[in-house]
Amino acid sequence: MFIKILVATHKLYTMPNEDIYLPIHVGREGKENLGYQGDNTGQNISTKNDNYSELTALYWAWKNLDADYVGLCHYRRYFTSKGRIRQKIYKNEKFKLILSKDEIERAFKEYEIIVPKEYYLGGDTVWAHYNKFHNIEDLENVKKIIKNKYPEYMSEFEEVMSKKEIYAYNMFITDKKSFNDYCEWMFNILFELEANTDITSYDSYQKRIYGFISERLFNVWLLKHKLKKKTVNVINMEL
Repeated sequence: MFIKILVATHKLYTMPNEDIYLPIHVGREGKENLGYQGDNTGQNISTKNDNYSELTALYWAWKNLDADYVGLCHYRRYFTSKGRIRQKIYKNEKFKLILSKDEIERAFKEYEIIVPKEYYLGGDTVWAHYNKFHNIEDLENVKKIIKNKYPEYMSEFEEVMSKKEIYAYNMFITDKKSFNDYCEWMFNILFELEANTDITSYDSYQKRIYGFISERLFNVWLLKHKLKKKTVNVINMEL
């Protein structure tokens, strides 16, 4: 089983030793070489990183990476199967806590995708939460795109928008076929949204619009395809 988990980063940072983890420099185009795989080789959208965040790494993997299983985590956030007691024991050696190749291989004997445990939105629905922190017109336009291009996803879209928790961070591990299917669906939606959205007035945070939207889209896609999920904790290396 050939597994590659992208570790999205924009700066030098301590990285896992296990070779299933592939540090990838997001937004690499025009930037200093950090010594990591850049998201600017082969087919890529590296120059869109300010708006797409870690999705430039996903796009690179979709178009250029040959692996049986593909995942995404972040230089500060990793999956862990360890509970709070073990996390306290290894609080100064946190890389001993992240998912290993053996753990992932065992998981895929029973499950089809690994995702974080759901993140509770403080009582807001997914729709209301987006409206509170972002421009709701963008999500309304996503709804229109799905209705026109992928009407078979509308019931799942409505269900996700009414929930009060989501699978967050754009983090997951799954087989390459599911990964490819998800990327094709998601990027088709995001590219159409981008073509019809003026973000010139957005500040640097809100300009990460397509990364924010994709977190919600992932939940729609996941609900639609009913993959057998293994949910695990996420550990922050800086906490």
